[in-house]
Amino acid sequence: MATQRDALPLDSVAAQSASDAGGLDVALLGSFLEVLADAVDAGVPLSRPQLHEFRAQGDAAARAGVALRALLDLYLSSAWRLWRELPAVVAAAEDPAGVVTAGEVMLRAVDDAVAELAEGFQLARRTLVRAEVLARREFVDDLLSGTSDVAGVLGRAQTFGLDLSSPHVVAVVTSTKPFTDASSAITLVERSVQGSKGDAELLVATKQDRLILVFPAPDLVAVDHVLDRVGRALGTSTSTSSESGDLRRKGEYGRTQIGVGRPRSGAVGVAASYREALDALDLAASLGFDASVVDARDLLVYRVLISDRAAIADLVDTLLTPLLSARGGAGPLLETLQVYFDTGANTASTARRMHLSVRAVTYRLSRIKDLTGQNVGNPVEAFALHTAVLGAKLLDWPEVGSSS
Repeated sequence: MATQRDALPLDSVAAQSASDAGGLDVALLGSFLEVLADAVDAGVPLSRPQLHEFRAQGDAAARAGVALRALLDLYLSSAWRLWRELPAVVAAAEDPAGVVTAGEVMLRAVDDAVAELAEGFQLARRTLVRAEVLARREFVDDLLSGTSDVAGVLGRAQTFGLDLSSPHVVAVVTSTKPFTDASSAITLVERSVQGSKGDAELLVATKQDRLILVFPAPDLVAVDHVLDRVGRALGTSTSTSSESGDLRRKGEYGRTQIGVGRPRSGAVGVAASYREALDALDLAASLGFDASVVDARDLLVYRVLISDRAAIADLVDTLLTPLLSARGGAGPLLETLQVYFDTGANTASTARRMHLSVRAVTYRLSRIKDLTGQNVGNPVEAFALHTAVLGAKLLDWPEVGSSS
């Protein structure tokens, strides 16, 4: 048996098969050709130890980054190239029945070997994928938590395609439908932002049922571009509209809202941008903002107000308490002020937004002046009223204020 096998051009068959498979290393064949030739010559199936060898070869190929398709091509190409060299095939004219028998043994051996090969490959890939997912999760957690191991985070960032030396922004997407690691939203967002080439620097992950994006922010145009792409991918709108109030549209992933931190550099900067994005979402929720995109930059004034709650409470109490004496309470007048300032102090826009006549809005503004002594037509007094209105949102006035 060994003598007949030694006469076969196994090295030549292996080399040609490796070329067929795109230049793979012939070592990935292991002893496949020898075992196959011996099995056909003896007319017996492959043994369990022999099959275990091919499972190990599949495992090794997966860990070496070889594609399964290329690996199978290598094995199947070597099988059909070896077939024409086998003694039973060469002597087909003298023993046709022997060729049939050899073919059956050959096909069964190849089938068994390839099955074990693929099984070993798939098992290894699952292990590798789990390891990659775990490493990615640990990196995302360390990056967003602002771990003290800054150097370690920066080193791992390169592995995930991030160069944190330039400014980056963190965007956090919330939805009525929780995002998970298995969510198709991750792939959709990556494809939408990166395009077909997939060469854009972007990290998309999930954390606490939210979708997290970390991406370069060389300028505001780049940030707006990414946010628009994200909105399109999730089936929601990220465009603003003062007339519509920018209500979020319900898409495939539910009603979404995107919190955006400010551009920052370095691992510490990314963690800070993440906290700003979360704070922006929390603040928007407390203020009742229903915008599809909530930018931390746009909420800085609210942060200033929150920093001194006693002072803002005093301002609200001083300027707005007189509105409580109005017919119908302070609610309608306070809402009028809110919409008036939101529309850029435009009476006509305020009337359209509130479904009132311009005359009704003008009357309410006049009534506010009578009660508070503050005229919205005076820039200084309008600023004081606007600040008081913002403070009222933060303090949930008059509900909380009037009950205390």
